[in-house]
Amino acid sequence: MSGRVLLVTGGSRGIGAAVARLAAADGFAVAVNYRSNAGAAEAVVNAIRAAGGRAVAVQGDMAVEREVERVFETVDRELGRLTHLVYNSGITGKNSRFEQVATQTLRDVVELNVMGAFYAVRAAIARISTKHGGAGGAMVLLSSAAATLGAPGEYVWYAASKGAIDSMTLGLARELAEDGIRVNAVAPGLVDTEIHAPGRLARVAPLVAMQRAGTADEVARAVVFLLADASSYTTGAILRVAGGR
Repeated sequence: MSGRVLLVTGGSRGIGAAVARLAAADGFAVAVNYRSNAGAAEAVVNAIRAAGGRAVAVQGDMAVEREVERVFETVDRELGRLTHLVYNSGITGKNSRFEQVATQTLRDVVELNVMGAFYAVRAAIARISTKHGGAGGAMVLLSSAAATLGAPGEYVWYAASKGAIDSMTLGLARELAEDGIRVNAVAPGLVDTEIHAPGRLARVAPLVAMQRAGTADEVARAVVFLLADASSYTTGAILRVAGGR
């Protein structure tokens, strides 16, 4: 497919940055969304451009509906009509038992992890759907192994938000198939990124069958596979990348 335009939300660091770089190497023009770390986003963009790719950094908070719309309008203007989306934005909040979690943490997690995904997917459908004049394409939503593990004693609310992503994936895959849009999810397990509290990687790694944390690049390869034509008959899948956990 030519003229592939991808928006990666939360694309300045970790898994999002790895997806942006790998997708650009595969020929996508990439919009790297970020909320506050402009320097990190520009570093990703500069690396893509240095390798001969097309990329722009686009600031916007995915938890705020009007900012989501502005991000998509910027992508329209800077790169052209969207064909692919990776919704990677997400937070866990501070680890604790459920009775200790602050109401604001619950709201923040749901607003970004769930409502933000709703806003972004809705805006993407209007651009990608063949029923709306788009070329068709694919979306990949970032879930988590926590959706089935439950994250007891750490962040049950985060696990629940990723359960919502799994439900979205299944429903949207069926709803949008006739619109020319494939919808899949990737559910990472323990991955070496900044999302983890200090010491958590070492503590949890022995629970993983492969006895180690994964890398952002290992997750990104799964994401880009689901974006690409190589997975043209795959929709509604939730691909677990969790080292056997």
